Amino acid sequence: MWSVFKIDQKKINLLKEDFRKLLGDDIIFYNPKIVLQNYKKNKLFSKEYSLLGDYIFCYHSKFNCIANVNLIKFSRGLKYFLPGSLTSQHEIKIFIENCKKSEDKNGNLTTSFFKYNLNTLYKFKSGPLTEKLFKIIEIQKNKIKILLGSHKTTVNKNDFLFYPV
Repeated sequence: MWSVFKIDQKKINLLKEDFRKLLGDDIIFYNPKIVLQNYKKNKLFSKEYSLLGDYIFCYHSKFNCIANVNLIKFSRGLKYFLPGSLTSQHEIKIFIENCKKSEDKNGNLTTSFFKYNLNTLYKFKSGPLTEKLFKIIEIQKNKIKILLGSHKTTVNKNDFLFYPV
């Protein structure tokens, strides 16, 4: 059964260690991540971010019993757990499956995870056009036609990360 926990990112290793001591080694952690690239002074910097911030998914067969969840309640690095995850198992499984389908070989989410809308204003978050605003005018399979200022151009949607403004 999947559960959702809010954690202290600095103490993630302590949390995993405590969970393994209390529940055993058959526990699965899942934290979808995305890599953002920025150019700063003509240098490319990459930084990894958690898509869910301080939240993490955790799977163990014993999580269906509240007594087992209360057993790990005071683990180091755990801020709190979301009690509604018991009733939202189907939605959690679908979300995790969608994330895993969109992962690259390093386990980071690709841009195929995100949905795009026509005539919506977006901002590049990676690549040489970082922080530039554009509007999507046409979506193809792997490419999008954009309006960048007064210039129309085509970019590969897998090469850049962008988000709506």
